[in-house]
Amino acid sequence: MTRPIALLLLSSVLAACAPDDTTPAPIVLTDGLGREVTLAAPAARVVSLAPSNTELLYEVGAGAQVVGCDEFSDFPAEASALPRVGGSAGTYDADAIVALAPNLVLAAEINTAAQVEALEARGLTVFYLSNPDDLTGLFENMRTVGALTGRSAQATALISSLTTRVEAIIAKLSMITTHYNVYYELDATDPTMPYTAGPGSYIHTLLERAGDHNIGGSLSVPFGQLSAAEIIAQNPDFIVLGDGAYGVTPESVGARPGWSDLNAVRDGHVVVFDDDTVSRPTARIVDAIENLARLFHPEVFP
Repeated sequence: MTRPIALLLLSSVLAACAPDDTTPAPIVLTDGLGREVTLAAPAARVVSLAPSNTELLYEVGAGAQVVGCDEFSDFPAEASALPRVGGSAGTYDADAIVALAPNLVLAAEINTAAQVEALEARGLTVFYLSNPDDLTGLFENMRTVGALTGRSAQATALISSLTTRVEAIIAKLSMITTHYNVYYELDATDPTMPYTAGPGSYIHTLLERAGDHNIGGSLSVPFGQLSAAEIIAQNPDFIVLGDGAYGVTPESVGARPGWSDLNAVRDGHVVVFDDDTVSRPTARIVDAIENLARLFHPEVFP
């Protein structure tokens, strides 16, 4: 081989092995406020302003990229060690957020448009993640969080796994022959007019998906009050206490005037339930569907 040809071949090999200096394309996504948000690269430092956002970040594998969160983020356990940036009474410490030098602040519907604007005025990039209305919307949020953090592959794998679980639940529920009236309690500070979930809420969707009838379906709003008289008249077969964390117990429900003769109370079907699994739109929603279906229909969910 002559020297010029050898040098030419060597140059070709070196060129093929040289690093690609092409700048990656920026990430451009439209958030829940209809704003086009651009990231030059996946966010390496993220501050979450809502518990649901914090859970989603960990679920798609971006937990190590979270450098701060609101004070109510308590799941997974690792989130407890994160610096807190406020959130109580809807107020946040903008100085604390800026000090964490995030590439991205992930807001949610508990945040206002004015709060988003104020943080952006401090030079921060903020993405507002809307609450989903159904599982399709939840999965889309997972894809979005995955894209913002460079975890798209993990988000896709998570969605595939959750979809498989939901399909299995649906297949089992197709075998049930008995359907129940269910009352889900959110807040009984006034036990004569407790709050429950109606159409348009995740809880209503989950109860109906679990194969049963939500008596809160008579509401015209996602969350509202039903009179104790109406609940008694509908005579629920199951009472699910989403307010159990605030001291409401099956015994205290049975002691309410007129409630002792309800099917749910008589049959021992008043249960305390982890409301976080249904009020936070995260992967734990699927856990909630499984747990509710197992509660109502143990005959097909051993």
